[in-house]
Amino acid sequence: MSVTAVDSSPSELAHDVSGRRRTPLTAAVASYVALTKPRIIELLLLTTVPVMFLASGGVPELWPVVATVVGGAMSAGSANALNCVVDADVDERMRRTRRRPLPRHAITRRAALVFGIVLGVVSTVWLALTVNLLSAGLALAANVFYVLGYTVLLKRRTPQNIVWGGAAGCFPALIGWTAVRGELAWPPVVLFAVVFFWTPPHFWSLAIHYRDDYTAAGVPMLPVVAPARVVARQIMAYAYVTVAVSLLLWPVAGMGFGYVAAAGVLGTVFLVEAHLLLRRAQVTEAISALAPMRLFHGSNAYLALLFVAVAVDSVLR
Repeated sequence: MSVTAVDSSPSELAHDVSGRRRTPLTAAVASYVALTKPRIIELLLLTTVPVMFLASGGVPELWPVVATVVGGAMSAGSANALNCVVDADVDERMRRTRRRPLPRHAITRRAALVFGIVLGVVSTVWLALTVNLLSAGLALAANVFYVLGYTVLLKRRTPQNIVWGGAAGCFPALIGWTAVRGELAWPPVVLFAVVFFWTPPHFWSLAIHYRDDYTAAGVPMLPVVAPARVVARQIMAYAYVTVAVSLLLWPVAGMGFGYVAAAGVLGTVFLVEAHLLLRRAQVTEAISALAPMRLFHGSNAYLALLFVAVAVDSVLR
């Protein structure tokens, strides 16, 4: 997927927010919740609901939004849990991920597999019954593609893994639209493309920061196999395409001036950060000097605010 969750440490999982030690039941629940990577789900839903505003031409009805959010969260959680199962060995070798439930042996691999499959089945049935079959099918397709396409086939084999595998994180734009309209159209396809081209700059900036981790795990992310300046050029190229595609929504969906202005300002900031990363990469390979997390966090804000602008413009038009 296109965003990386920050995991809790073992001590954090063993205690609640008041500092009291958790019971075995609450600790187990916390571990299963952690398997779903809630922070990734948050951004995925943030790219779902605004599209429902766009499809409705204003504020959508409450029940379709609730049903889609619940089903989408379960589907994404299933994909993330199954990703943890497949990548348990990789997660154990990376500092960033070794605190996840499976590397810590808080949950068995078999239990996590069953949990992920059951959650996927429940989410598909839920969406089929409460939303529509098309939305359910798209959610299932995203789940399967993320687990089999990205995690199993691409991640450990090619530096282009996140380019193609990241497509799984684009499906919420389609699901949000079909949940309202019951059919596909060009506006959600444009937003699908926005997320598709946004994902490499977003994830590669994170992968630069954790380059040593991916090297130790044997995962050929682009920053592992290419110099920082080459990665930064790729990031900048994808950032320009992302901004251009975001502006394409104006004629395709008939967006108002508010969206165009927001997309222009947000896109400018995004491109400035990409240029600054390239400038730093041209003079150093030191990760600390590259400061790639500036672009990573900035790209999160860019996508979130862009989709908020979609929703606001849909209400105001």
